[in-house]
Amino acid sequence: MKNGLAQGLTLQQTYATTLDMRAKQLAADVFSTPAMIGLMELTCVRLVEPYLDENEQTVGTHVAPTKIGQSATVTAEVLEVKNNKIRFAVSATNDQGVKIGEGNHRRAVIDTTRFGGGS
Repeated sequence: MKNGLAQGLTLQQTYATTLDMRAKQLAADVFSTPAMIGLMELTCVRLVEPYLDENEQTVGTHVAPTKIGQSATVTAEVLEVKNNKIRFAVSATNDQGVKIGEGNHRRAVIDTTRFGGGS
């Protein structure tokens, strides 16, 4: 790793949203959370790239790695329901029984007739 990578560095990028980035469970064309997170990760990759040596790259971290072809089992538990907001605990294990990730997730219940131009 090259010198200069330090706390406080920032990069701001603007991306066009496309139909393949839509929340497919909705009738309205609305930008999905997974697509947003993917662009956030891409921006982090681009921020760090100038500070990496030729044979280096960054990767997102999990609790443990899982190879493509292995299965992943995800468990979601409702922790809190407050008005239309739901908070979840989520975890994932691979087919070897190894925990590969965990965290919290939040969702909101919406009225599709009023959200994002749905009908």
